[in-house]
Amino acid sequence: MSAEVETPAEENTQYGMPGKPLARGPFLFGLIGGLGVLTAIAIGQMVVRSLSVIILITVAMFLAVGLNPAVEALQRRRLSRRTAIGIVFAGVIVAFALFGVAIVPPVSQQLADFVSAVPGYFTELGNNPTLRALEQDYQILSQLRSFFTGSMATTLASGIMGAGLVVVDGLFTTVTLLVLMLYFLGSLHTIKVYLLTLVPATRRERTGAITEEILSGIGGYVAGNVLISVIAGVLSWIFLTIANVPYALALALIVALTDLIPLVGATIGAVLVTGVALLGSVPAGIACAIFFVIYQQVENYVIYPRVMKRSVDVTPAVTVIAALFGGALLGIVGALLAIPVAAAISLIIREIVLPHQARN
Repeated sequence: MSAEVETPAEENTQYGMPGKPLARGPFLFGLIGGLGVLTAIAIGQMVVRSLSVIILITVAMFLAVGLNPAVEALQRRRLSRRTAIGIVFAGVIVAFALFGVAIVPPVSQQLADFVSAVPGYFTELGNNPTLRALEQDYQILSQLRSFFTGSMATTLASGIMGAGLVVVDGLFTTVTLLVLMLYFLGSLHTIKVYLLTLVPATRRERTGAITEEILSGIGGYVAGNVLISVIAGVLSWIFLTIANVPYALALALIVALTDLIPLVGATIGAVLVTGVALLGSVPAGIACAIFFVIYQQVENYVIYPRVMKRSVDVTPAVTVIAALFGGALLGIVGALLAIPVAAAISLIIREIVLPHQARN
């Protein structure tokens, strides 16, 4: 029985020998490469345009992870997770409301006092003999009055409208942030389980343990940072009340809020409060400057190490570098997120990279 040998069909050479397949040609390669570049540019533009939304989601997730230890602490007291989330969320709302109540009235009062005091300033200037003589020759005060009642009034009106839009936008962003944080708190466990299913089964247990360690570190960092800020605000409020500085509670809240920012936050709050105190009384301003210099030393070398020693395992040099890079990339938000991110990277290097290098 003989097997028939199939011969390939002869190529049609009537129009010349065929060239290389189109799939390997330079035109198709360039076309696919160009489409890839355009796709990368489009994705980059999408990321840039939605950067504010990405930051908002990241901050909401960060806050949810930070507040999760408080929710779990309430759960250990035999409360359901839904009830615990409601209590923690109500506490956050109350904190925002107290901050607004303490800040808005003093600012409004100061602005109203300034507007009502402007005519008195012109009257005092008009009683000055030198300025009275200049007024007769150059009409300086008349021009100032027309400026404040004319173009300045228009500028102030537009500025007030712009400030109102900024306030509305800030309120909308705050509400969106709180809603996202609430959703993330409620579905945090589900998100963790879902993401772990994407990991191979042989590595799932170890990945889950490392993830829990990272999340507990972030939660401890947020809780510790908030505790340090509360201590700074309470001590500042006590001192400002004793020093009889106006609006002590509002200024103490500013100190507590700025103290959340790594590296420079405490200094910014101290400079602002000291400047406000100097406007009211020079001795009170000097006392504030001395108080904040002493307190910052106590916070940096006593309070911060004791509070953070069980939260994040990051050396001081890495903390400074991470905060600088985070601030350069994403501003205040980046500085806030940089330290727990650095702690997470340090944990991954210690638990995965270094053992792998040791085995090799």
